Amino acid sequence: MSITLEQAQSIVSAALAHARAQGFKPLTVAVLDPGGALVALGREDGSGFLRPDVATAKAHGMLALGMDSRAIAARAADSPEFFTSVSALAGGKVFSVPGGVFIHDDAGTLLGAAGASGDASLADEEAVVAGIRAAGLTPRTGGE
Repeated sequence: MSITLEQAQSIVSAALAHARAQGFKPLTVAVLDPGGALVALGREDGSGFLRPDVATAKAHGMLALGMDSRAIAARAADSPEFFTSVSALAGGKVFSVPGGVFIHDDAGTLLGAAGASGDASLADEEAVVAGIRAAGLTPRTGGE
């Protein structure tokens, strides 16, 4: 099972709406299926041109390693050579900061992951969590 286009677009729209309501800097939000394919992406006016790559990498790294963003950050801190090697192997599509969130259905099935970039990492994560919840799905950040 995978995230649907409708669910992914809902996550993007709700995450961006949450960001606006909270006064966050302009964000870019990416939603990927479990295989790492991009399903939906939204880039607000004023969000830097590299933000789509960063948002996608936050979600991609989680799916590729099977680890949440916080676990990746801890692993990178404990073993920088491991993180550098993995990042190089993945073509730079792994980030070691919060802002990527796993997406699950009510039964706990992994549907994909979403990432955001544009504000502080925890604000990015907050917006993605709000978007996932608004779509009726369950977020997993590793900070639960």
